[in-house]
Amino acid sequence: MTWSAVLLVTAVVWAVSVIRSVRLRALVYSLPLPMTLALVTTEYQVDGAQVLGVLGLNLFFVIVAVTHQRWRWPILLADVAGIAGYVALSAGLLAVDIPFEVALAGTLVLWLVAILWLRRRARRSASRRAGPRGAPAEEAVAVAETRPDGLPVLLKLVVIFVGAVVTALLGAVLRGMVVTFPYSGVLVAVEARRQLAEFSRHFARNSLALVGFLTAYHYLQDVSSAVALGAGWAAFAVVAVALHLPLRPRQVAHARAASRPPSALRSATEPPAPTGLP
Repeated sequence: MTWSAVLLVTAVVWAVSVIRSVRLRALVYSLPLPMTLALVTTEYQVDGAQVLGVLGLNLFFVIVAVTHQRWRWPILLADVAGIAGYVALSAGLLAVDIPFEVALAGTLVLWLVAILWLRRRARRSASRRAGPRGAPAEEAVAVAETRPDGLPVLLKLVVIFVGAVVTALLGAVLRGMVVTFPYSGVLVAVEARRQLAEFSRHFARNSLALVGFLTAYHYLQDVSSAVALGAGWAAFAVVAVALHLPLRPRQVAHARAASRPPSALRSATEPPAPTGLP
């Protein structure tokens, strides 16, 4: 990985560190900038293993979230566990030859299953965290999003840069899996440590756009790298826009009704009082 790639990783993590919205953080992190640099600066081709590497990115954040939030490990130790999980998965993927179509189909099925499970888990978690007056759980998330992390600006930039150099050196030993190695993910996990569960859920949804990027690149990489990259970014943009389309009117109405206090819901459902005698 070149110094320009290290600087780009630093810039991505820096952007994520100043964003308070968890959704926007996950979207910015999912931009295939490190993937693009890895493909430009190496001679590796995108094949089935790289598509499954997107699952490795999600596995990384799941391991970090579980070890840090549930097992109370320090965030840096949780990062090490996440990297170990990704490296172990990469070693297994590189040991076998996986046809691209098989890997793509398996990735899409696993992505759909994971999204359905995460949505059900998020609904259960929201219902448990709702206050006595039925306040939505998003209020607690909004408070966490505005909480400062306390690191001085210059110190944070130095830490991000050093971390980018270290992760770049580790990613160099992964051969083809260097394309999907979580270069900035190691540092983003530190920045998003207070909202790892929410961040992992949003990134899991956005990761489908990364699958679109790799798929388009795979089918056009024999034409030219420039054409493949252009098609990959176009596919990423189309999938990302589709994933973030506004909710349907019925879903919007249901979400608004869920955020109303119980008194407002009762007044909206009770029949109007009679205005006169029959």
